[in-house]
Amino acid sequence: MSEGTGSRGADVRRQIGLAMRDLLRVAPAVHSHLAARLAIGPTDLTALDLTTSSATPLGVVELAQRLGIRSASATVLVDRLVASGHLQRSPHPSDRRRTSLTATDTAHRDVRAALEPLIVDIAAITGELDARSAAVVLAFLREMTATLEDFVADSERGPRGC
Repeated sequence: MSEGTGSRGADVRRQIGLAMRDLLRVAPAVHSHLAARLAIGPTDLTALDLTTSSATPLGVVELAQRLGIRSASATVLVDRLVASGHLQRSPHPSDRRRTSLTATDTAHRDVRAALEPLIVDIAAITGELDARSAAVVLAFLREMTATLEDFVADSERGPRGC
């Protein structure tokens, strides 16, 4: 019997599932804690994250769609983030009628400073991994992320079998 089969392998897989559940359960608390450290609301932090992680420049309408809020609410949110120095409006690169939202250097610096203790701890944990183990963990995390993204996309399409 190989290492991954039998009751021991099943127990380890169950423990991985439970550990993932624990990780998903603590993630919103980390998000809220980071927002509090930055003195912004959780939705504002999500907006900031969306603008920095988007492959294409976001405007207020696209941001509203991704946040699931009305454009008017997104405008108020963006105004708050601009006033706090976390976002700036700039001309859209390909459409002069639109504006793009960009995180400021201050926002990047503030987020980095707020996350520094967590970054140091994660670096210490990953630093303990040999190259092969690190590659396995990386592949696992990417597959889990894709699985979670698929789950969200499926839920946005509506319930199955109805």
